Amino acid sequence: LTLAERRTRYSIIAKAPVVVCGHEPAAAVFAQLGATYRTVVAEGEMASYGDTIAMVEGPSRAILTGERVALNFLMRLCGIATHTRGAITPVAHTSLQVVDTRKTTPLLRRLERRAVKIGGGANHRFALFDGVLVKDNHIAACGGVEAAVLSARRNVHHLQGIEVEVKDLQEVRQALGAGADAIMLDNMLYEEIADAVAVIRASGRHVTIEVSGNLTADRLPRLAGLGVDLVSMGGLIHQATWADLSMRWGAEDPPI
Repeated sequence: LTLAERRTRYSIIAKAPVVVCGHEPAAAVFAQLGATYRTVVAEGEMASYGDTIAMVEGPSRAILTGERVALNFLMRLCGIATHTRGAITPVAHTSLQVVDTRKTTPLLRRLERRAVKIGGGANHRFALFDGVLVKDNHIAACGGVEAAVLSARRNVHHLQGIEVEVKDLQEVRQALGAGADAIMLDNMLYEEIADAVAVIRASGRHVTIEVSGNLTADRLPRLAGLGVDLVSMGGLIHQATWADLSMRWGAEDPPI
């Protein structure tokens, strides 16, 4: 039998502990080539070293053709899910929500952000159209926080929330005065964050408090103790390393 005719079975093996993610695109790769992909370890579950996370059956040529593309999807997405799980574990018992950002690989945003959710994190806005975030460049272009917020308010419907990125207490107060629905404390020190939280809570308005800027997992427990609602970490995706997986040949099926 030729490689195109011979039906074989391959195992996809974890070569290190991973949170499994990426079955959907991997299965789609093999389906296009006429092979069958079967999940062994469900998405979101931990796989240990040496565990089989999936099986692929079909013509050898089809499987070997799709091997690298499918493994690339799995290794990238398992890596993000595993990295996310490790980051949020220290604060899993708190009310702090850890979210990703739009810092994603072009064309892979849906997959990468789903991997964050599989790992236990949450998603920020997907694109510009589903949330207004007034950032430093917008503030500079409009001439100030209040002007930027009022400009945004004029151009969105009454149900659309507006978040403002601020860098100090002065801008916190300006954002509150302008009627911001959420305030992002960007690159602030712990003491500054604590003061900002106190000012926002004392305003009596229901404002979501987000912290962002060069955040790492070791900072999350202390931030949770400061009473912020969520932290956004682009590093959940862009700092994740690829998981170590391989595909190994199994026993041949009897000829059909």
